[in-house]
Amino acid sequence: MSDAPLGQSPGGADGESGGPIGPLDVTRVMALLPHRYPMLLVDRVETLVRDRSIRATKAVSMNESFFQGHFPGRPIMPGVLIVEALAQAAGVLAVESLGLAGSGKLVYFMAIEGAKFRKPVEPGVLLSLEVEFVQKRSAVCKFAGVARIDGAVAAEANFTAMIADPPAAA
Repeated sequence: MSDAPLGQSPGGADGESGGPIGPLDVTRVMALLPHRYPMLLVDRVETLVRDRSIRATKAVSMNESFFQGHFPGRPIMPGVLIVEALAQAAGVLAVESLGLAGSGKLVYFMAIEGAKFRKPVEPGVLLSLEVEFVQKRSAVCKFAGVARIDGAVAAEANFTAMIADPPAAA
């Protein structure tokens, strides 16, 4: 991840010329992703610069179903779900950047590399999800993501995703 603030661009504010767009509420996020409760892990997009980066937010609540068992008496968000939240933010970025909204295409994980967990994510925090394109092709994209709490790195990972049609109904 670069040190430059995400969502900063010399273009206009409409996103068409490379400038930031946002914020996008959860209704708009759900229009771009197939995920629904309890697996929707992006609550809001703060800024999105097409073909470049996204900053989104996950409000981590004690009401999350995973806290019942992870861990009783010491609730901590599972690391795999932090990476999933980053991947969902990347999915929003990919769908917007590649013009796939309403196409029915899905963004599938292909690989996760270099995942590191630096700080526990506990109930009551706003998890900032920052994702940048590393490489973008029509069907395969690589991303770098960082999850932060109050500016401190909680987790980071590089991951690859592919754009594909959903599986055929059985």
